[in-house]
Amino acid sequence: MGAVVKQLTQSLPSEMAVFMRNLFGVALLLPLVWGGGFVRLKTQVFHLHLLRSVAGVSAMYCFFYALANLPLADGMLLKMTSPLFMPLIAWYWLSEPMYRTVLLAIAIGFVGVILVLNPGGEFNQIALIGLLGGIFASLAKVSLRRLGKSEPSVRVVFYFALLSTLISSIPMGWNWQQPTATEWWLFALLGLFGTLGQLLLTRGYAIATAARVSPFTYTSVLFGAAYGYLFWGETLSLQFIFGAFLIGLAGIIALKGGRETNGRLTNDAVSN
Repeated sequence: MGAVVKQLTQSLPSEMAVFMRNLFGVALLLPLVWGGGFVRLKTQVFHLHLLRSVAGVSAMYCFFYALANLPLADGMLLKMTSPLFMPLIAWYWLSEPMYRTVLLAIAIGFVGVILVLNPGGEFNQIALIGLLGGIFASLAKVSLRRLGKSEPSVRVVFYFALLSTLISSIPMGWNWQQPTATEWWLFALLGLFGTLGQLLLTRGYAIATAARVSPFTYTSVLFGAAYGYLFWGETLSLQFIFGAFLIGLAGIIALKGGRETNGRLTNDAVSN
Protein backbone atom coordinates (compact mmCIF):
# COMPACT_ATOMS: atom_id res chain seq x y z
CA MET A 1 0.00 0.00 0.00
CA GLY A 2 2.83 2.38 0.81
CA ALA A 3 4.19 2.20 -2.74
CA VAL A 4 0.76 3.09 -4.16
CA VAL A 5 0.51 6.05 -1.79
CA LYS A 6 3.94 7.30 -2.78
CA GLN A 7 3.11 7.07 -6.48
CA LEU A 8 -0.20 8.90 -6.07
CA THR A 9 1.24 11.68 -3.93
CA GLN A 10 3.84 12.51 -6.57
CA SER A 11 1.08 14.37 -8.43
CA LEU A 12 -1.90 14.62 -6.06
CA PRO A 13 -2.32 15.99 -2.50
CA SER A 14 -2.04 13.48 0.31
CA GLU A 15 -5.46 14.67 1.57
CA MET A 16 -7.04 13.16 -1.54
CA ALA A 17 -5.21 9.88 -1.04
CA VAL A 18 -6.48 9.62 2.55
CA PHE A 19 -10.08 10.28 1.51
CA MET A 20 -10.03 7.91 -1.47
CA ARG A 21 -8.41 5.13 0.53
CA ASN A 22 -11.35 5.27 2.95
CA LEU A 23 -14.06 5.89 0.35
CA PHE A 24 -13.06 2.86 -1.72
CA GLY A 25 -12.81 0.91 1.52
CA VAL A 26 -16.46 1.66 2.29
CA ALA A 27 -17.44 0.61 -1.24
CA LEU A 28 -15.58 -2.69 -0.89
CA LEU A 29 -17.14 -3.44 2.50
CA LEU A 30 -20.74 -2.63 1.57
CA PRO A 31 -21.41 -6.06 -0.02
CA LEU A 32 -20.21 -7.78 3.16
CA VAL A 33 -22.42 -5.60 5.33
CA TRP A 34 -25.40 -5.89 2.97
CA GLY A 35 -25.11 -9.67 2.81
CA GLY A 36 -25.26 -10.04 6.58
CA GLY A 37 -27.84 -7.32 7.11
CA PHE A 38 -27.25 -3.86 8.51
CA VAL A 39 -28.15 -5.23 11.93
CA ARG A 40 -24.51 -6.33 12.02
CA LEU A 41 -23.57 -2.66 12.44
CA LYS A 42 -25.41 -2.31 15.75
CA THR A 43 -22.86 -1.53 18.45
CA GLN A 44 -22.73 -0.60 22.11
CA VAL A 45 -19.24 0.92 21.87
CA PHE A 46 -19.62 3.61 19.20
CA HIS A 47 -17.36 5.89 21.23
CA LEU A 48 -14.50 3.42 20.80
CA HIS A 49 -15.13 3.23 17.06
CA LEU A 50 -15.03 7.04 16.90
CA LEU A 51 -11.83 7.23 18.94
CA ARG A 52 -10.18 4.60 16.81
CA SER A 53 -11.25 6.39 13.61
CA VAL A 54 -9.99 9.81 14.73
CA ALA A 55 -6.66 8.33 15.82
CA GLY A 56 -6.41 6.15 12.73
CA VAL A 57 -7.16 8.87 10.19
CA SER A 58 -4.73 11.21 11.98
CA ALA A 59 -2.06 8.53 11.69
CA MET A 60 -2.95 8.12 8.02
CA TYR A 61 -2.46 11.83 7.29
CA CYS A 62 0.96 11.77 8.96
CA PHE A 63 1.92 8.51 7.28
CA PHE A 64 0.85 9.57 3.77
CA TYR A 65 2.61 12.94 4.13
CA ALA A 66 5.80 11.18 5.22
CA LEU A 67 5.60 8.75 2.29
CA ALA A 68 5.18 11.66 -0.13
CA ASN A 69 8.28 13.46 1.13
CA LEU A 70 10.63 10.74 2.41
CA PRO A 71 12.15 7.59 0.93
CA LEU A 72 9.60 4.77 1.01
CA ALA A 73 11.47 2.68 3.58
CA ASP A 74 11.80 5.69 5.91
CA GLY A 75 8.07 6.37 5.84
CA MET A 76 7.24 2.71 6.39
CA LEU A 77 9.66 2.48 9.31
CA LEU A 78 8.32 5.54 11.10
CA LYS A 79 4.83 4.05 10.90
CA MET A 80 6.20 0.96 12.64
CA THR A 81 7.28 2.93 15.72
CA SER A 82 3.79 2.45 17.18
CA PRO A 83 4.79 -0.57 19.36
CA LEU A 84 7.10 1.76 21.28
CA PHE A 85 4.14 3.89 22.38
CA MET A 86 1.52 1.16 22.80
CA PRO A 87 2.75 0.00 26.25
CA LEU A 88 2.71 3.59 27.52
CA ILE A 89 -0.85 4.18 26.28
CA ALA A 90 -2.06 0.82 27.60
CA TRP A 91 -0.46 1.59 30.98
CA TYR A 92 -2.12 5.01 31.20
CA TRP A 93 -5.50 4.14 29.66
CA LEU A 94 -6.05 0.48 30.53
CA SER A 95 -3.99 0.38 33.74
CA GLU A 96 -1.91 -2.44 32.30
CA PRO A 97 1.36 -3.13 34.15
CA MET A 98 4.61 -1.71 32.80
CA TYR A 99 7.59 -4.07 32.76
CA ARG A 100 11.25 -3.24 33.06
CA THR A 101 11.97 -5.12 29.85
CA VAL A 102 9.42 -2.89 28.12
CA LEU A 103 11.04 0.26 29.49
CA LEU A 104 14.41 -1.00 28.22
CA ALA A 105 12.86 -1.70 24.81
CA ILE A 106 11.41 1.82 24.65
CA ALA A 107 14.83 3.30 25.43
CA ILE A 108 16.46 1.19 22.70
CA GLY A 109 13.74 2.13 20.25
CA PHE A 110 14.15 5.84 20.82
CA VAL A 111 17.88 5.56 20.11
CA GLY A 112 16.87 4.07 16.77
CA VAL A 113 14.36 6.86 16.22
CA ILE A 114 17.03 9.49 16.85
CA LEU A 115 19.25 7.85 14.23
CA VAL A 116 16.42 7.90 11.68
CA LEU A 117 15.32 11.46 12.53
CA ASN A 118 18.86 12.82 12.43
CA PRO A 119 20.54 11.49 9.27
CA GLY A 120 23.90 13.11 8.58
CA GLY A 121 23.59 15.21 11.73
CA GLU A 122 20.64 17.20 10.36
CA PHE A 123 17.25 17.05 12.10
CA ASN A 124 14.48 15.91 9.73
CA GLN A 125 11.20 17.68 10.51
CA ILE A 126 9.24 15.62 7.98
CA ALA A 127 10.37 12.44 9.72
CA LEU A 128 9.03 13.91 12.96
CA ILE A 129 5.57 14.05 11.35
CA GLY A 130 5.95 10.37 10.50
CA LEU A 131 6.85 9.69 14.12
CA LEU A 132 3.71 11.55 15.23
CA GLY A 133 1.81 9.17 12.98
CA GLY A 134 3.30 6.29 14.96
CA ILE A 135 1.88 7.79 18.17
CA PHE A 136 -1.59 8.13 16.63
CA ALA A 137 -1.34 4.59 15.25
CA SER A 138 -0.48 3.22 18.69
CA LEU A 139 -3.63 4.81 20.13
CA ALA A 140 -5.67 3.31 17.30
CA LYS A 141 -4.18 -0.15 17.91
CA VAL A 142 -4.86 -0.07 21.65
CA SER A 143 -8.44 0.89 20.80
CA LEU A 144 -8.51 -1.98 18.32
CA ARG A 145 -7.52 -4.43 21.03
CA ARG A 146 -10.47 -3.23 23.12
CA LEU A 147 -12.85 -3.43 20.17
CA GLY A 148 -11.68 -6.91 19.22
CA LYS A 149 -13.07 -8.32 22.46
CA SER A 150 -16.69 -7.66 21.51
CA GLU A 151 -16.88 -6.47 17.90
CA PRO A 152 -16.55 -8.62 14.73
CA SER A 153 -13.83 -7.68 12.26
CA VAL A 154 -16.19 -6.53 9.50
CA ARG A 155 -18.01 -4.13 11.85
CA VAL A 156 -14.75 -2.67 13.18
CA VAL A 157 -13.28 -2.10 9.73
CA PHE A 158 -16.54 -0.75 8.26
CA TYR A 159 -16.97 1.83 11.02
CA PHE A 160 -13.35 2.86 10.60
CA ALA A 161 -13.73 3.29 6.83
CA LEU A 162 -17.07 5.11 7.12
CA LEU A 163 -16.08 7.51 9.90
CA SER A 164 -12.67 8.13 8.36
CA THR A 165 -14.31 8.94 5.03
CA LEU A 166 -16.54 11.52 6.70
CA ILE A 167 -13.65 13.03 8.65
CA SER A 168 -11.29 13.20 5.67
CA SER A 169 -13.90 14.60 3.27
CA ILE A 170 -13.41 18.14 4.58
CA PRO A 171 -9.63 18.45 3.96
CA MET A 172 -10.10 16.65 0.64
CA GLY A 173 -12.62 19.28 -0.47
CA TRP A 174 -10.07 22.01 0.16
CA ASN A 175 -7.39 20.24 -1.90
CA TRP A 176 -9.33 18.58 -4.73
CA GLN A 177 -7.61 17.99 -8.08
CA GLN A 178 -9.06 16.04 -10.99
CA PRO A 179 -7.39 12.58 -11.10
CA THR A 180 -6.42 10.89 -14.35
CA ALA A 181 -7.82 7.49 -15.34
CA THR A 182 -4.64 5.80 -14.10
CA GLU A 183 -4.88 7.59 -10.77
CA TRP A 184 -8.47 6.40 -10.32
CA TRP A 185 -7.24 2.82 -10.72
CA LEU A 186 -4.49 3.48 -8.19
CA PHE A 187 -7.08 4.85 -5.76
CA ALA A 188 -9.06 1.63 -6.17
CA LEU A 189 -5.92 -0.43 -5.46
CA LEU A 190 -5.20 1.75 -2.44
CA GLY A 191 -8.66 1.09 -1.05
CA LEU A 192 -8.36 -2.64 -1.76
CA PHE A 193 -4.95 -3.08 -0.15
CA GLY A 194 -5.81 -0.86 2.80
CA THR A 195 -9.13 -2.58 3.52
CA LEU A 196 -7.75 -6.11 3.19
CA GLY A 197 -4.88 -5.15 5.46
CA GLN A 198 -7.29 -3.75 8.06
CA LEU A 199 -9.46 -6.88 7.96
CA LEU A 200 -6.49 -9.20 8.39
CA LEU A 201 -4.88 -7.05 11.09
CA THR A 202 -8.14 -6.74 13.02
CA ARG A 203 -8.67 -10.49 12.85
CA GLY A 204 -5.08 -11.14 13.84
CA TYR A 205 -5.26 -8.95 16.95
CA ALA A 206 -8.57 -10.57 17.90
CA ILE A 207 -7.26 -14.17 17.85
CA ALA A 208 -3.63 -13.69 18.87
CA THR A 209 -1.60 -11.49 21.18
CA ALA A 210 0.06 -8.36 19.88
CA ALA A 211 3.40 -9.99 20.69
CA ARG A 212 2.72 -12.68 18.11
CA VAL A 213 1.17 -10.47 15.43
CA SER A 214 3.30 -7.33 15.40
CA PRO A 215 6.72 -8.82 14.52
CA PHE A 216 5.32 -9.83 11.14
CA THR A 217 4.26 -6.25 10.40
CA TYR A 218 7.93 -5.18 10.34
CA THR A 219 8.35 -7.03 7.04
CA SER A 220 6.61 -4.03 5.44
CA VAL A 221 9.84 -2.05 5.92
CA LEU A 222 11.75 -4.65 3.91
CA PHE A 223 9.19 -4.52 1.12
CA GLY A 224 9.26 -0.72 1.28
CA ALA A 225 13.04 -0.70 0.85
CA ALA A 226 12.78 -3.09 -2.11
CA TYR A 227 10.02 -1.10 -3.86
CA GLY A 228 11.80 2.18 -3.16
CA TYR A 229 14.96 0.87 -4.82
CA LEU A 230 13.15 -0.68 -7.80
CA PHE A 231 10.78 2.19 -8.64
CA TRP A 232 12.48 5.33 -7.31
CA GLY A 233 16.15 4.37 -7.06
CA GLU A 234 16.20 4.97 -3.30
CA THR A 235 19.09 3.64 -1.25
CA LEU A 236 19.55 3.17 2.49
CA SER A 237 22.33 4.62 4.63
CA LEU A 238 24.12 2.55 7.26
CA GLN A 239 22.74 4.91 9.91
CA PHE A 240 19.19 4.22 8.74
CA ILE A 241 19.76 0.46 8.66
CA PHE A 242 21.13 0.48 12.21
CA GLY A 243 18.29 2.71 13.42
CA ALA A 244 15.75 0.46 11.71
CA PHE A 245 17.28 -2.58 13.38
CA LEU A 246 17.04 -0.94 16.81
CA ILE A 247 13.42 0.13 16.26
CA GLY A 248 12.41 -3.33 15.04
CA LEU A 249 14.22 -5.04 17.91
CA ALA A 250 12.72 -2.66 20.45
CA GLY A 251 9.21 -3.10 19.06
CA ILE A 252 9.40 -6.88 19.32
CA ILE A 253 10.85 -6.73 22.85
CA ALA A 254 8.23 -4.20 23.96
CA LEU A 255 5.37 -6.37 22.77
CA LYS A 256 6.80 -9.59 24.14
CA GLY A 257 8.10 -8.12 27.38
CA GLY A 258 4.73 -8.01 29.08
CA ARG A 259 3.36 -11.35 27.96
CA GLU A 260 2.43 -14.14 30.30
CA THR A 261 5.01 -16.79 31.09
CA ASN A 262 3.68 -20.27 31.86
CA GLY A 263 0.26 -18.75 32.48
CA ARG A 264 1.54 -16.20 35.00
CA LEU A 265 2.68 -12.65 34.57
CA THR A 266 6.33 -12.03 35.28
CA ASN A 267 6.96 -10.17 38.52
CA ASP A 268 9.05 -7.26 37.26
CA ALA A 269 6.12 -4.94 36.69
CA VAL A 270 6.27 -1.28 37.50
CA SER A 271 3.03 -0.33 39.25
CA ASN A 272 0.71 2.24 37.69
